Amino acid sequence: MKHRIVVLGAGYAGANAAGRLARRLHRDDVEITLVNADADFVERIRLHQVASGQDLPRRPLSEVFAGTGVRLREARVTEVDVERRTVGLGDSRSLAYDTLVYALGSTATDHGVPGVAEHAHTVAGRPGALRLRARLAELAPGASVLIAGGGLTGIEAATEIAEAHPHLKIAIAARGGVGDWLSDKAQRHLRAAFDRFGITLHENTDITRVESDHVITAGNGGGGGGGGGNGIGGESEGGSGTETGRIPAQVTVWTAGFTVHPIAAATTLEVDAGGRIVVDATMRSVSHPEVYAVGDAALAEGAGGKPLRMSCATASPMAWLAADSLAARLTGRKVPEKTIGYAAQCISLGRRDGILQKVTTDDRMTSTVLTGRTGARVKELICAATTWGLKHPTMLMPSRRRHLTATPVQGPQLVTR
Repeated sequence: MKHRIVVLGAGYAGANAAGRLARRLHRDDVEITLVNADADFVERIRLHQVASGQDLPRRPLSEVFAGTGVRLREARVTEVDVERRTVGLGDSRSLAYDTLVYALGSTATDHGVPGVAEHAHTVAGRPGALRLRARLAELAPGASVLIAGGGLTGIEAATEIAEAHPHLKIAIAARGGVGDWLSDKAQRHLRAAFDRFGITLHENTDITRVESDHVITAGNGGGGGGGGGNGIGGESEGGSGTETGRIPAQVTVWTAGFTVHPIAAATTLEVDAGGRIVVDATMRSVSHPEVYAVGDAALAEGAGGKPLRMSCATASPMAWLAADSLAARLTGRKVPEKTIGYAAQCISLGRRDGILQKVTTDDRMTSTVLTGRTGARVKELICAATTWGLKHPTMLMPSRRRHLTATPVQGPQLVTR
């Protein structure tokens, strides 16, 4: 009987894991099933482009995995039973596995802030990005758009929207400083870009409520930074310090954090306080050896003993390591000993500007930075290569499909209905 490997989620982590396993293991010995709610591969790192009005090519998973032997199952995962080794699907069917690769990723979280679910838009998924795109197209000149969150997603969304819609007033509200983790050179370039786009910054500002046409804030700051490019000044009303403030926002875009899907936390898998599956150095669950977790859904240790952050920069390497480790165990080969580290942080600032910030393997900033059109070109090259590698896997890693050396322990022989 074939060893059944089920991969949950076809984002950067899940798609890479499934494809690499198909190139490592012989089809006569394994059955690899990839479960995903959508029929297409979604370039999540480009969703801010979709929101701004750009059209991206469709990438059907059936084309991505054509000829690989990976079986596709378009369904939404509703539950995982790690004792029975089954996956519950949204069509009321179940899928049995011998080894599970959990890669369900993350989604936006409102951190309990009232009004986010009712009034805010997100770019955490394609449906949300498309809804935001349609809403932006409806706005009249001078309408206010507030990006809530000053991380990478917030910065890219703000600059992309500002470039595509110069008639709108764009602002960012962040609990801390916007981009203040970058090197001095990168920060200077980022601030210059904000000035050029006319983006207003509200730093050290906590959003406590989102309404249909404004947000309520309470923080240590107020309006500040940015402004000028298209006549946008500070728009906050109220005092600074801990006083209540008000920032106009006919559209609020919520990028203030991500959280994992709650499915893993509902199982007996060992998870952290945020619901991420705790894994060892090979991406294997520390509590259930037949389960591997990759991408945003996993809590893994990287270079310097630091937890790997949720990002595309770690999703693919985690997937490669998990697939290689699983394949090695199944085929009786040496399990790889690797530590995942970082090389750079890439930030797009619209289509013609960007920042490539060189970092150490444990994600500390260095003084090496590429900016402007060069930074934009390198960022675009990285994004394109990430997707190209999924569709042309044999160009990067020739297939070496090996037979299983021993019959692995099988899970319950449940019939897939």
